[in-house]
Amino acid sequence: MMTNLFSSFEPTTMFNMSLNWTSSLIIILLIPSTFWMISSRYSSLYLMSMKTLSKEMSILLGNSSQPGSSTLFISIFSLIFINNSMGLFPYIFTSTSHLVMTLSLALTIWLALMIYGWSNNMIHMFTHLLPQNTPLFLMSFMVIIETISNLIRPLTLSIRLMANMMAGHLLLTLLGNLNLSVPMLISMMIIGVQFLLLTLESAVAMIQAYVFTILSSLYTSEVS
Repeated sequence: MMTNLFSSFEPTTMFNMSLNWTSSLIIILLIPSTFWMISSRYSSLYLMSMKTLSKEMSILLGNSSQPGSSTLFISIFSLIFINNSMGLFPYIFTSTSHLVMTLSLALTIWLALMIYGWSNNMIHMFTHLLPQNTPLFLMSFMVIIETISNLIRPLTLSIRLMANMMAGHLLLTLLGNLNLSVPMLISMMIIGVQFLLLTLESAVAMIQAYVFTILSSLYTSEVS
């Protein structure tokens, strides 16, 4: 029985160990192997999706990107999408609903981009702080605004993913608790609403992984 509304997001087990975080390793089991001579339907669908995403990443990153950049963002997309999707199944911990997971990803990407950008393209980074055709009396304010917007990027990336994943799970939990103390007809209606919400959450799982990856690639294109 849950002790409070947010206890379903608590990463602890009966052994007082954070074993629920091992659910993030499920991605290793779900990525199809490529050493078979004949690919399965699941493997073909996965490879086709990754090729489509790779083409889009290549367009966003441009020709000046480092080799392997698109592969990095495809891996991030796979990690977030599989964790988001597996969290919709019963008794599987959703690691992407915690700020520890999302902030670790966002802060690592942002720090890597900042270190690379300021050490290799310092002049280019300074030019991003002041947009073109800015009036003279607004230049100092624009530099402050652009600096703040650059500093809060990891927070916006991580909180957006965490909030969207947690909101759907909380709503499903609330409806599930309400379903225990209502008549049969209302209970059937609640189950139908939960099914619709589960379908919506499946779409949200993919959309949020896509948004996180696309925004990260856009930040990379600005640095390079």
